Amino acid sequence: MNEIELKEICKLLSDAQTIAVVGISREAYRTSRRIASFLVDQGYNVVGVNPVFGEGNAGGIPVYMTLADIPHEVDIIDVFRRSEDIPELIDSVLAKNPKALWLQEGIRNDLAVKPVIDSGILTIQDKCIFVYYNRCKSANKN
Repeated sequence: MNEIELKEICKLLSDAQTIAVVGISREAYRTSRRIASFLVDQGYNVVGVNPVFGEGNAGGIPVYMTLADIPHEVDIIDVFRRSEDIPELIDSVLAKNPKALWLQEGIRNDLAVKPVIDSGILTIQDKCIFVYYNRCKSANKN
């Protein structure tokens, strides 16, 4: 990743207030839950999305069935779903119109995210938000 991209990610993470974690797990040990909890600890307003989980909460994080069910704006949609599942999220992402769509490390689907990119939504693929939050924090110390 070049410096310009890192600066853009750091600005996004600095400006963002609300993050939707798509694919949040009921299980506290799962990566999606651990990262969601980390984001809460950093001061973000975090909500989860998981149609299997249903509405309720995950360790105090409100969980909704779909992105459309979230009753407020979202700055970042952070996705913990398989690459082949990304196409089914695109219409909902476009309707929610976040500042960014973030596909976690190991998740990439260039064809599926093309409409999101074309609409002007910053799209980050195959990168861990936890790792980049910490990189940004370290970069700001220097």
